[in-house]
Amino acid sequence: MSAESDAPSTVTRGPASRAGTTTVITLVLIVLVALALRPPVTAVAPLLERILRDLGLSTAFGGALTTLPVVCLGLFAFLAPGLRRRFGDERVLLGCLVVLLVGNAVRAVGSAWSLLTGTVVVGAGIAVANVALPGLIKRDFPHSIPLVTAVYTMCLTLGGAAAASIVVPLGGMLGSPWRAPLGLLAAPVLLALVISLFVLRRRSGVGSPAARPGALWRDRLAWQVTAFMGMQSLMAYVVFGWLPSMALSRGLNPASAGVLLGVQAAVQALGSLTVPVLCRKLRDQRPIAAVVAVLTALGFAGIVVGPVPGGVWAATVLLGVAQGAAFGLGLTLFGLRSPDSDTTAALSAMGQGAGYLIAAVGPLAMGLVYSLTGSWTVPLILLLFGCAVELVAGLFAGRPAQVPSVRQPENTA
Repeated sequence: MSAESDAPSTVTRGPASRAGTTTVITLVLIVLVALALRPPVTAVAPLLERILRDLGLSTAFGGALTTLPVVCLGLFAFLAPGLRRRFGDERVLLGCLVVLLVGNAVRAVGSAWSLLTGTVVVGAGIAVANVALPGLIKRDFPHSIPLVTAVYTMCLTLGGAAAASIVVPLGGMLGSPWRAPLGLLAAPVLLALVISLFVLRRRSGVGSPAARPGALWRDRLAWQVTAFMGMQSLMAYVVFGWLPSMALSRGLNPASAGVLLGVQAAVQALGSLTVPVLCRKLRDQRPIAAVVAVLTALGFAGIVVGPVPGGVWAATVLLGVAQGAAFGLGLTLFGLRSPDSDTTAALSAMGQGAGYLIAAVGPLAMGLVYSLTGSWTVPLILLLFGCAVELVAGLFAGRPAQVPSVRQPENTA
């Protein structure tokens, strides 16, 4: 089946102006959903100290609160292909946005149990949307997968960085240290919800053909894409959890350590924008995978052993660009390595489901090793080994090949 056959019939049969309008609205929906997905995850860390102090909770609870979203992103991702086949892309995204609204509201109630419950609900909505969006991009933009994925990745990154930067001053302005900022994360979700309702009116919203996504679990290339996604996610969540601590151990003050994390998150957008340019010139993505893995290793090494403070700041920028490119490449591979939108969604579920479960181990393992050794030297060695695994996985996943389609052959009898 050709990539063009993924385009919905409502677009191909309608007038050109209507098709163009629908495509633009779908792109706007992708942008708004992307902006809404990261803030519920990134906004918690800057508020964590206030939350724990206000509710009298332990640091162990804080660790659970920051690790739980990553676990949810992995576990709930496996539900997405079935939901997508039954309800269609637009209805699934609509449902995810409703779930995000509920989850944000529950977290804003402000008790310990509401925080945990709301985090699980939010994680479920984000996980399913994460998987559905690459399939939607493959379906509606089959010839512009790297470009649209780069826009999507950039908006994910900017949304997360903006939320992490504004929640603390926003709480001060509103006189609510953390409850109001968490509740206001629903604002971009509401805007995306309005657009998704408009898109649903212009499309049938029907589900996809029957598929057998379990077949990918026996495919070698699918596992290679999953391994690359998992390792780059692990590196990213180690940064989210431990970069400030690494900076403090090098002698930076707490304020600078916090800014360092914000800078790292912001420059990821630059890295994600390099992916479509390179993919347009390179049919084979192995060179891209190799470069991002090597630059990630150099970034970690510079932060842990580089000169202070200039080397640490330069290494942080390098690490941010490399990880932004790695994340963008991981998402782009879902579309490039699959022949149709259903297979893209299934590969996305496998790669992100297993990948985020792998990623959840990273921050915990780094924290444990650091507490045992009292130094970042051994954790750095483990991170460099992880970069080597990412490199090998990327060299296999970047080959110009495709996994088999998960679509069931039509019965012609």
